[in-house]
Amino acid sequence: MRCKVCGRDFPSLYHFKTADVCLGCYEGMNDEERAKAAQPAKIFQMTTTAFTLDGFRIVKSFGVVRGITVRSRSVFGTIGASLQTIVGGNITLFSELCEQTRAEAFEMMVNHAVERGANAVIGVRYDATEIMQGVTEVLCYGTAVVVEPVAG
Repeated sequence: MRCKVCGRDFPSLYHFKTADVCLGCYEGMNDEERAKAAQPAKIFQMTTTAFTLDGFRIVKSFGVVRGITVRSRSVFGTIGASLQTIVGGNITLFSELCEQTRAEAFEMMVNHAVERGANAVIGVRYDATEIMQGVTEVLCYGTAVVVEPVAG
């Protein structure tokens, strides 16, 4: 993810706490700024793995939207991760890479949906394929739709 304040990349595992702001910028904010920074963009709130959104009805479908990214760990990162396997537990170098890759694919999918005129994405799924040793493709896809609140 890219911080909207300073422009630096940050691990997307913090995304749901700070929305579009890195922890460094988030910690330097007052309470009002933090509350605003913690609110994700509307389209991020309107994504689901289900094929319906409770309280909304689908009025238009734009079909499949996707985000795809291909990543590999650098030689130094691979060596560092290999060292982490010696002690066991969470291999943070790979965890962060995986989380960043998924978030990037998700963000690309959402941007694709917005470009098509959608305000929500339903049926969101991920798929990953190892293209070659150490190189993985991550695909995030779903159905772009326009939804409106159900009257009642």
